[in-house]
Amino acid sequence: MKKILIIEDDLSIAELQRDYLELEGFEVTICTDGMEGLNTLKKFEFDLLILDIMLPKIDGYSILRSIQDKKDIPVLLVSAKKEEIDKIKGLTLGADDYITKPFSPSELVARVKSHIKNYERIKNKFTLKFSKLNIRGLEILKDSRQVFVNGTEVFLAQKEFDLLLYMAQNPNIVFSREELFENIWGLDSMGDNATVTVHIRRIREKIEFDPSHPQYIETVWGAGYRLRS
Repeated sequence: MKKILIIEDDLSIAELQRDYLELEGFEVTICTDGMEGLNTLKKFEFDLLILDIMLPKIDGYSILRSIQDKKDIPVLLVSAKKEEIDKIKGLTLGADDYITKPFSPSELVARVKSHIKNYERIKNKFTLKFSKLNIRGLEILKDSRQVFVNGTEVFLAQKEFDLLLYMAQNPNIVFSREELFENIWGLDSMGDNATVTVHIRRIREKIEFDPSHPQYIETVWGAGYRLRS
């Protein structure tokens, strides 16, 4: 049974989400403030996190920062905020998806199922590949999910690592944003392909000597991106 943690200060919303998820066979835990949610997340293992932004004590962004390099699970960020900057901020901090309130519980369940299925698919796919890759000083250790640039470790969020590893395992191939989104997020039309652009930018900031003139992840104008070997 897959375990879901909901961190949501509106108990009626959280209970509605829980009811729909439990009907689909998920085991659900609810926390109604940020501190309680963060402590629960540190103590127990979950398969997915549904995280509100506006929370008492600790907000959702702070929780994302706290778990960014420590918890390897899909995160669905939910918020009443509709501005693009809020979505970009959440994705930059490691969220896998951003849902704007109000949303239908059935849509939430569909996204939860898709993220968990895709997460397991990606992990299984990566186990079939090499456990260590080295491309011109860029070293990727699959098993420990570590990345080194010229011997110095850099820290990537979950989807940043998955995206970099996927491209490194398929060097010199040009992928469109749509192809990358489908292969890493696996949500097709439910997602926003601008997510890929945000994650590519974040990866470049961490692995490139000069992100404005990248040596690893190149932009192929009008086509997409490729990782040059």
